[in-house]
Amino acid sequence: MNVTIIGAGNMGRGIGTRAAAGGHSVTFVDANPEVAEKAAADLKAAAKKGATVSAANLDAELGDVVVLAVWYGTNIEIAKQLGAKLAGKVVVDIANPLNATYDGLATAADSSSAEDLAKAVAAGAKVVKAFNTTFAGTLIAGEVAGQKLDVFIAGDDADAKAKVSQLVTDGGMRAIDAGPLHRARQIESMQLLQIVLQGTLGTNWGSAIKILG
Repeated sequence: MNVTIIGAGNMGRGIGTRAAAGGHSVTFVDANPEVAEKAAADLKAAAKKGATVSAANLDAELGDVVVLAVWYGTNIEIAKQLGAKLAGKVVVDIANPLNATYDGLATAADSSSAEDLAKAVAAGAKVVKAFNTTFAGTLIAGEVAGQKLDVFIAGDDADAKAKVSQLVTDGGMRAIDAGPLHRARQIESMQLLQIVLQGTLGTNWGSAIKILG
């Protein structure tokens, strides 16, 4: 698959590393073109099976999967800016909608970042929640404590979730289908707890949420 990652910061780089390692071509887009170019140059060595890593701007053609590796609020702004270009695309929301004090969620109790995004994207775009529970450093490593990362996925379109699951699996992680898009509410709340616990546990953004059984 061709994957466009909008936002070439730490999370964008982490997701791009896993995608490229899984043989998927990655294009970085960032508000700062130099940041996108640097991310592409740094990640080329991670690409396997003929995958390419490049940089572009928002005017370029988008990939089959578009990852919005940006903050909550910015994801909605970008979706509106792209408009009809997102029609027919799988749009991955990774945002955790933290409030200003980082101790709660900014979304309404009956919504989530992913659901807010779904209301903003063009008709025909398929929003999937994924990667919000995986920290950037763990994505680059692909594991924590010798365990594959679990990536929780929520969405209303089965084919869209299958594509994201394939990206996850090819990147050496485990995809967990959490159900319809409204399950993003629980996934985002779950990650809020993990963020809050970083100071308590002293894990320095290197922990992971893992289902064992």
